[in-house]
Amino acid sequence: MPRATNNPASRDRRRKVLKQAEGYRGSHHRLFKTAKQAVDHAGQYAYRDRKAKKREMRALWIARINAAARNYGLSYNRLVFGLHKAGMNVNREMLADLAVEDEEAFAKLIEIAKSAIAGDPVPQDEEMYNAEASDSDNSS
Repeated sequence: MPRATNNPASRDRRRKVLKQAEGYRGSHHRLFKTAKQAVDHAGQYAYRDRKAKKREMRALWIARINAAARNYGLSYNRLVFGLHKAGMNVNREMLADLAVEDEEAFAKLIEIAKSAIAGDPVPQDEEMYNAEASDSDNSS
């Protein structure tokens, strides 16, 4: 009886690994053994760095918020405390985006945080609250 080698499946497995290793330098894209090791390591780095990216982005947002808040005489932690106390749920990504793109809106958030820290009622901006009311009416 002839020896069975499962050749088509083995070749497909090797071809798949070599396809993933395209663009790697030297023998890492040519030889199966080194290509498999390189692809395995690349997968581990990708998995690890998907988690690290989230941490790095949060640190970047916090740095941007802190820099913008200090222009208005408030530190990052006081701003976040004031917004939390005022009941404003704005995540750090949106705060950083506002700090960079829309200084006027960010200044309003600073005033809300300052008044909440001082114990004053939240300042009423008719346009902002009218827009929120119309949004909630449309959602139902």
